[in-house]
Amino acid sequence: MTKRQPSTGPTQRQLRVAEEIRRTTHEILARANWREPLLIGSTVTVTGVRISPDLTNCTLFITPLGGEKEEEIVKALNLAKAYVRGELGHALNQLRVVPQIRFELDRSFDEAKHIDALLRSRAVARDLGPDKDGGA
Repeated sequence: MTKRQPSTGPTQRQLRVAEEIRRTTHEILARANWREPLLIGSTVTVTGVRISPDLTNCTLFITPLGGEKEEEIVKALNLAKAYVRGELGHALNQLRVVPQIRFELDRSFDEAKHIDALLRSRAVARDLGPDKDGGA
């Protein structure tokens, strides 16, 4: 048996499984009959999924619509993850093992907004301006 070289990113299978989990979880969250009052009126978008190489653990990144009570919604979803995982098991019957799941708040939009603000700042605009001394 040959030793596998460490890869630089997820495999095609990981990407396919992660996308199927993202799509299916989004459908489950949209049609679920929640007992938790906080989740009953909330609309949650699953923005991404990171799955382990052995497909046994995955993190679902979510964004609640409206951005209200984000931390509380993530906490409530993590308490209800057994229900979501069970529904995933029924929907994804092509997987041998349904991965353990956990929910996290997707902060990538906040980071992108911060980087955009930095790029639009005067200091960066000054550095990116035309070269006055004619050199390269």
